[in-house]
Order: sequence, then structure tokens, then C-alpha cells
Amino acid sequence: MKILLAIDSSRASQDVICEAAVRPWPPATKFCVVHVVDVAGMAAFPTLVEEDKRIGESLVAHAAERLSRPGREIRTEVLVGFPRKAVAQYAKEWAADLIMTGSHGQGAMARFLLGSVAQAMLRTAPCSVEIVRRHADKPLPSAHAMKIILATDGSGSAQAAVKSVASRPWPVGSEVKIISSVELLAVGRELAAWSSSPIYPARLLDEVWNQARKSAHDAVAEAREILEAAKIKVADGDATPVGDPRDVVLDLARQWSADLIVLGSHGWRGIDRLLMGSVSESVALHAPCSVEIIR
Repeated sequence: MKILLAIDSSRASQDVICEAAVRPWPPATKFCVVHVVDVAGMAAFPTLVEEDKRIGESLVAHAAERLSRPGREIRTEVLVGFPRKAVAQYAKEWAADLIMTGSHGQGAMARFLLGSVAQAMLRTAPCSVEIVRRHADKPLPSAHAMKIILATDGSGSAQAAVKSVASRPWPVGSEVKIISSVELLAVGRELAAWSSSPIYPARLLDEVWNQARKSAHDAVAEAREILEAAKIKVADGDATPVGDPRDVVLDLARQWSADLIVLGSHGWRGIDRLLMGSVSESVALHAPCSVEIIR
């Protein structure tokens, strides 16, 4: 596994380094710590760029020292460019499997800060992305057994998320709560595909509703089978609640005091993103804990 840590001088980046250093990883995992010197507004001042490069080199060297373990391969890079593009481009060149980056907290301003760089990674990265977020009343997740929410709808991207969780080691005592929402809007979309009539027979509504419930139950059963085969503890509870998947996942994360949410990315682009929104992006922006989006 190849993990790219995108850091700056913020407290959020210190949380990223700490989390990556403590969390168990598969054997032979490789790390690369990257800092981008943002040249926006500084292109005409090479002295400032050079000074920021020296600061960046100190940041990545210190991070590499904290990540160091016997036999662990770590590299560092200081890039010059625009962070929104540079990290994703380097991740592609290095063939990273996962980018870990920090969140600047909660609230409107925090979401704006997240949106400026981390949100760009969610949209453009060629690999999975984890937004590391510290719980206000908890130590970082890897300092204790983790409570992980795994959201699935049975799609190919969701199956990739399930397999990713199943393939990795987690702190001793960790448990995974699988969830697949039965989305009311999905019924409307199904019917819209069949007929332009605004009135539908009750029997047809029942059939579509039952199919939505069956799909959710099947997705959960498949995920449970994969996780249990990997000897990962699956938490009990209502795994197929009714509602918008964004609200369902975020509400559960708060109620269960989750440490990490894992879900697949459907890769919406352009007009699809505008019309449909992105469940994974919404969860990443508003979650009270870390969020990992699997590609």
C-alpha cells in the first residue's frame, strides 16, 4: 500500500501525521510526505518561494521522523505550485493508493478551508482520500479501538470500500457498523424511469419499495460476509434505516461517536454532480469524524 500524506504547518496536519504513524498498516506499506509551496501571488518573488521551500523541507523531514519505523520506507517531497492541483498530480505520478490530509475543523469557515484544497482532492484525486478529523472529546482514533461506519449500497464503488476495510489491519478491539439506507427518493427515480404518469398504482409502489429494501438488505449481508471472513468484528444495530444516505450516515456518526466513516465514491462529474450532489463529498464536509472515500 502506498500512502501519501499532504501536509502544511497547521494543527490539522499534525493530526494527520500522528494518525498515520500510530494506525496499523499492511506489511510493506510505503509513505510519502508532501508539502506544496503555494505560488499563488508569489511567482514574482523568488526569495519568498525559496524561504517557503526551506520551511516545507523542515516540515516533511519532521513528519518523516515521526513516521519512521524499522523497515518502513518513507520519502519526502516539497513541490512548488498550486496545492489544489499539485497533490493530485503527484499522487498520480507516484501511483498512491491513499491520500491522507487534514480538516481545519467545523463550521462555515472550516468548510471553506476544507473546500479550498481537501475538497479539490476529493474531486480530482486518482486514488482514495481520507480527511483526518480529530474528535473534540477523544484522542485520535488509532490511540484506541476504532468505531468505523461502513456505508454501502451494493454498487461497485461500495464493494471496493468493503474490500478495502476487510483487507487492512485495525487497532485491537475495533468494530465496524455496516449501514445501507433505504432511500425514499430512490423510489421516485425508479418510477420516473418507467412512466411519465404522476399517479402510480399502489401495487407498483409496494413492489418498488420492497425492491429498495431488498437491495439494502442484500448490500449489508454481502458486506457482513466479507468482513466476517476477514475476522473483523461487525457491530449490531439497524443496518437499513430509511432516509437520505447523507443524513443517515451523519446522524449515525454522531449518535455512535464514530471515529471513521468509509464509503465509496461514485465519481460524479460535471452536471451529474450539480444535479445529484455527492453523498461522499457531503459526508466528508460535514462529518464529526474522519472520512475515507474509496476509489
